[in-house]
Amino acid sequence: MVEELVDGFGRVHRDLRISVTDRCNFRCVYCMPAEGLRWLPRSEILSFEEIHRVARLLVDRFGVESIRLTGGEPTVRAHLAELVSMLATLDVDLALTTNGATLGLLADDLASAGLRRVNISLDSLRPDRFREMTLRDGLHRVLDGIVAAKEAGLSPVKVNVVVMRGVNEDEVLDFAAFGRSEGVEVRFIEFMPLDAEGGWTGESVVSQDEIIERIESAYPIEPLASGSAPASRFRYLDGGGVIGVVASVTRSFCGSCDRIRMTADGKFRNCLFAHEEHDLRGPLRSGADDEALAEIIRSGVREKGPGHSIGKVNFVRPARSMSQIGG
Repeated sequence: MVEELVDGFGRVHRDLRISVTDRCNFRCVYCMPAEGLRWLPRSEILSFEEIHRVARLLVDRFGVESIRLTGGEPTVRAHLAELVSMLATLDVDLALTTNGATLGLLADDLASAGLRRVNISLDSLRPDRFREMTLRDGLHRVLDGIVAAKEAGLSPVKVNVVVMRGVNEDEVLDFAAFGRSEGVEVRFIEFMPLDAEGGWTGESVVSQDEIIERIESAYPIEPLASGSAPASRFRYLDGGGVIGVVASVTRSFCGSCDRIRMTADGKFRNCLFAHEEHDLRGPLRSGADDEALAEIIRSGVREKGPGHSIGKVNFVRPARSMSQIGG
């Protein structure tokens, strides 16, 4: 008998995000402060066996249906395909979010291991701007990774673009054209207050309305029905594909959110913007049985609040940045 993970507001949680490392192979200026980050010692990172145990518990006991592997940058974790193979036995929708820099080398192995689909983070199509944002001359590698993902049969391939005013909002149409020509689904994401420098302001947010207005100036679109997924999706009227917009700031989807998270060091989080974390690593390593772990998870979900309150006077940003939590 599957037990539903229900919070105090009636939301059932079936989508698990697992960060497999806090490290990255890019030093993105919006993800990492100028002085860098303190990487976690290897001993503090969950092993593949520990990750699999928690994932199995969440699938078997609580009916989790989808698992997304994140980072940091998950592909820097050695032997990642082994973890994918272990999780693929759970028969879930198994996906990966990556910056794509090494995907050209790994896509075939990951797909063979059981990965179903991939989201690739890419905030500029211009080599000079990409270099400025990531401190790496690697746009060609990311583009090669997109091609490799498609050729490996990962589907759908989605490209995540965080749109920031004064930074890359002038590339919205470029990304729309890219998605149409490459047959990938571009998802535009409103800039959230999870940057490592803590410099986010409301003025830096390019809203869903503005993004859609820019796209419609060149390509007529119509909305598609949406479910619990965070992205509002739109179809090109000429059959040129689909785009999505994740309006985390201006159109909060907290009321239908079904996501829970586990960080690379084994902390359970009920929300991307949560201030409280529940330790799973300690109990895992001290011999806790499945029921003890399940109660930690139940307790964490029960404590989930109604929403993140971005833009309101009572909003308090979490202590960790996006790269330390996992997207």
